Amino acid sequence: MRLRFIFGEVFNGLRRNTTMALSVVLVTFVSLMFVGAAALTQMQIDQLKDDWYGKVEISIFLCPESSRNEQCAEGSVTVAQEEDIRAVLEDGALQDLVQKVYYESRDEAYEKFVANDDQGIWSSLTPEQMQPSFRVKLADPEKYQVVADATEGLPGVDVVRDQREIFSELFRFLNAATIIAAALAAVMLVAAMLLITTTIRLSALSRRRETQIMRMVGSSRSLIQMPFMLEGAVAATAGALLAIGGLFFGVRYMIDDWLKSSVTWVQYIGTSDVWNVAPWLLVIAVGLAAVASLVTLGRYTRA
Repeated sequence: MRLRFIFGEVFNGLRRNTTMALSVVLVTFVSLMFVGAAALTQMQIDQLKDDWYGKVEISIFLCPESSRNEQCAEGSVTVAQEEDIRAVLEDGALQDLVQKVYYESRDEAYEKFVANDDQGIWSSLTPEQMQPSFRVKLADPEKYQVVADATEGLPGVDVVRDQREIFSELFRFLNAATIIAAALAAVMLVAAMLLITTTIRLSALSRRRETQIMRMVGSSRSLIQMPFMLEGAVAATAGALLAIGGLFFGVRYMIDDWLKSSVTWVQYIGTSDVWNVAPWLLVIAVGLAAVASLVTLGRYTRA
């Protein structure tokens, strides 16, 4: 009997305040879309880092014929210096950090450069002007600084470059986008909570006579407040479900059907990641409704 009464009151309250309830649904939908988008963006960034950082290499460029680097004052790297550098990488203290070492000669560097120079802009270059190099694949990419510090001062080494630098600006931009989305989500969540509070307040005021009668006949405080709390929870949950649906279709059609076929060299998040985020969005929605109810009902339905 109590459940029938409570659900009846919830239905009547939503029907009486349809406009406000729809406003709660829409604001919750938009705010949780931002929350979900920020979470998925961060998941995509983490996936890119795991994928790309696992493939990056350290490039140890050896001294060319002419260089401004003091370590190359004696001219081009010698065969003995190349052997010493390889020994440090493969047999020295770095051997546990290095997975594989590739050597690229001047001729190989020249052939690769010419193959990528479609316009023929640098056709005047000769193999003698190119730099030989070691490409070092690390067992643990996070230890790149150890390898860089150990090789930068070796005779015959011109410069040591970590390919992670190529992606740092991209990840900095993506992290900034995540922060902006999270900040917008926070603002929208505050707006959603205020709107839920207003909706519950209006519902409580419109049924003040009924709640007074219930207090007079001895109804418990929880029985009086429960319909109002459920009204906010239902509206917020509806907004969360819409946000989950929006994120699912966004990932499904924009990423699975478009990006994955257009840009094939990137590992993308998928719809399964949306389902991982979905429970948290529902928890946030119910939490918003609960906080708004506690703030409002203590004043307007005091027993």
